[in-house]
Amino acid sequence: MSYTWLLFDADGTLFDYDRAEEHALQATFAEMRIPFLEAYALLYRRFNAELWKDFEAGLTTPERLSVERFERLFAAGGIQADAAEFARRYLPNLARGSHLMPGAAETLRALQPRFRFALITNGLKDVQRPRLQRSGIAGFFEVVAISEEYGVAKPHRAYFDRLFAQLGSPPLNEALVIGDGLTSDIQGANEYGLDCCWFNPRRLPADPRYPARFEIHALAELPGLLSST
Repeated sequence: MSYTWLLFDADGTLFDYDRAEEHALQATFAEMRIPFLEAYALLYRRFNAELWKDFEAGLTTPERLSVERFERLFAAGGIQADAAEFARRYLPNLARGSHLMPGAAETLRALQPRFRFALITNGLKDVQRPRLQRSGIAGFFEVVAISEEYGVAKPHRAYFDRLFAQLGSPPLNEALVIGDGLTSDIQGANEYGLDCCWFNPRRLPADPRYPARFEIHALAELPGLLSST
């Protein structure tokens, strides 16, 4: 295939979301003067993942998600605090977390002469846009497609309809989705008729429900992989 567009997922693909998340949690606990335990990060990660799956399925809203994940955390951890206030303070701290995955900037730089880039994310605009600007890679992307701004999330077809309208409606076979999320990136690509590359740095076993045309374990593998397409 001869691709024109590379559609990169943000969190877990280009951005080291786990690192940013833990830093933001610790900073917000400190601001609220609540003792932080490592167990809170594990609990939060679980509740956050559950709620983002609900969001992908259209079962919750970004506004509700941003507070409910802390309501669940505080209930499970026996923490007496205002979840809405914690959520308000947490988002700016998360937006400061512009840590990149290893090789992200170098990979984009290597691919830029041959391809056009879009960033596709199910994140919140008040988090994703500031952290993208701080990251040093914002200039690579012609389109930044944030689910909150679209009003619909990956993997839904309407998300990709909006995205392709912004791209100028290129043929589907000229675009490749690159992402770590099986139920958002890979499922979304498959259902829309797009080729996809599963970014699998943890070397998880493949799931036959979410087939990918390519699989990579490090971003640095991508330029060599695409040199033959």
